[in-house]
Amino acid sequence: MDHIDRKIVSMLGRDGRLSNAQMARELDVSEGTIRRRVKNLLDSKTISIVAASDPKKLGFFSEALIGVQCEPDKVSEISNKIASLDHTRWVIATTGSYDVFCLVALESSEELGNFIRIDIGSIDGIIRTETFVNLSVAKREYGDLSK
Repeated sequence: MDHIDRKIVSMLGRDGRLSNAQMARELDVSEGTIRRRVKNLLDSKTISIVAASDPKKLGFFSEALIGVQCEPDKVSEISNKIASLDHTRWVIATTGSYDVFCLVALESSEELGNFIRIDIGSIDGIIRTETFVNLSVAKREYGDLSK
């Protein structure tokens, strides 16, 4: 990945709708160069171009971060099972008191409770969970990591 690829990633991180022509003009390269490089970045899964939404504006009023303590030999398996569940926005394996954290968004606190008890609670190898309900979001940003 060279400086042109990094600039493309940065530009798309600020505005994923930029055209190849706009990026080519700004970077002083051909549109074909941009098209080829964007395709390579997408194919290698270095970037994804997606719509970033505000869950509340889509009717998901109950967002929470769930810490999951797992049996040591089941962290990967549990991470994958949680990742496959509807309503999980991201799932990460970590160090510290919890082995896995997941961010979920559901329509109501009742649905959140059901998700924790039924969906998460039925996964074998989970020792305990702790749920941190989001009261407010001060920053929700995606994209350009060069800042």
